[in-house]
Amino acid sequence: MTNKNDFTPEEWTLLLESITAAGLAVSAVDPSGWWGTLKEAAASTPSLAEAKRDPNSNELIQSAVADFERFSDGSILAMRERFAQAEPTECVERSLASLREAAAIVDAKAPSEAAAFKTWLRGISEKVADAAVEGSFLGIGGVRVSDAERAMLRDISEALGIAS
Repeated sequence: MTNKNDFTPEEWTLLLESITAAGLAVSAVDPSGWWGTLKEAAASTPSLAEAKRDPNSNELIQSAVADFERFSDGSILAMRERFAQAEPTECVERSLASLREAAAIVDAKAPSEAAAFKTWLRGISEKVADAAVEGSFLGIGGVRVSDAERAMLRDISEALGIAS
């Protein structure tokens, strides 16, 4: 079983940031307007709550969720600095880079729990993609998941090294 103690502070911070990066990549690739962005921002919360309640969640996911809820100001500031003033395309690139790094870390340090962790991150991105209708006008028309978001979900899977 793997937990926070198996990682350096920098690695652990990156794993916590990957939770946000999984959703941010989807939101940034196809901005959904003010209301849609709020829905997308809130969409990852149920994934955290589900993982916390799920007795089958591995220790790595449980540890990450517990720490994410207490996400330190220093980690938040580090992520804000990385994404501050970034254009949406830069947010996407930085998010994918964070996901690649997180995948490499869990593959190396938690191989028995890596697949579940990476699949969980992918699930967060799917919930964000499904959170708001894209291309609608006042909620009329549009699609639940845009082509750009579908492509991003494939890119996220690739960055995490899992099948899409």
